[in-house]
Amino acid sequence: MQERRDIDMNYEKISGFSDEIAEDIDTQFRVLKKLNIKYFEPRGIDGKSIADLSDAEVTALKEKMAANEIRVSSIGSPIGKVNLEGDFEEHFAQFRRVVEIAGMLDVRYIRMFSFYHQGGEEWSEQEREEVLTRLRRMIACAKEHGVVLLHENEKDIYGDTVERCADLMTELGCAHFRAVFDPANFVQCGQDTRKAYQALKEHIAYVHIKDAFLADGRVVPAGAGDGNVEYVLEKLFAGGYDGFLSIEPHLGSFAGLENLELDDKMADLPQGGEGTFTLAYRALESVLERVL
Repeated sequence: MQERRDIDMNYEKISGFSDEIAEDIDTQFRVLKKLNIKYFEPRGIDGKSIADLSDAEVTALKEKMAANEIRVSSIGSPIGKVNLEGDFEEHFAQFRRVVEIAGMLDVRYIRMFSFYHQGGEEWSEQEREEVLTRLRRMIACAKEHGVVLLHENEKDIYGDTVERCADLMTELGCAHFRAVFDPANFVQCGQDTRKAYQALKEHIAYVHIKDAFLADGRVVPAGAGDGNVEYVLEKLFAGGYDGFLSIEPHLGSFAGLENLELDDKMADLPQGGEGTFTLAYRALESVLERVL
């Protein structure tokens, strides 16, 4: 029998949206170190979006990262999480700033999205073409600066369903435009994550660890919902995946915790954001113990 990997010793590419622990970066890093997590996905830093940090603030962040021996797995940017009807030139300027920040933090990955619209679930061909045009321009910039844009399948953007995510990857997929696989987001869009994995497996470069119930979309710890998290990770690892697993708890409003069968590692958790982040991490640990 093949020996099971020691998660803490051998699988270190675990990251997370640590702004769900607390706004201030010192608390974020304290909890990450407590959990022996060596990476984070910066989104909110001391109450500010990562995209809005000044050069001085980025430098200060980098110094704290070095002091705590924590690195960035991907910039958790808001790029593409705006309406198509908005001013794209203004948004593109923000995108270029995010690319600069990625360079300052020595990270090649930037999480991003494929735009909202005002048309509900149906997208016109004209809107699709506008999405592709904007993404092509951003991909060209990413190629110029040596970064990789990671498209997240966020609810209500163009690339929220399996079909439209596959469309984006077929049209634009390349070394500088790849996919984030977020099981919970697919569940919340009524998508089958097994089919999503099969459709996107060649394009997946990053995974968000988040699960949800199909019935009502509630986010739950990994493995407790309908996102087939264990199946997806098992398939990815069997195919040689060695990328990041980024914890995105979204458990602040989680109800029904008392009804889940949690093991001893998930008992007596701290209160607040530290507790829900720790729960999300422990749930991932349990899944990995079965998969690796």
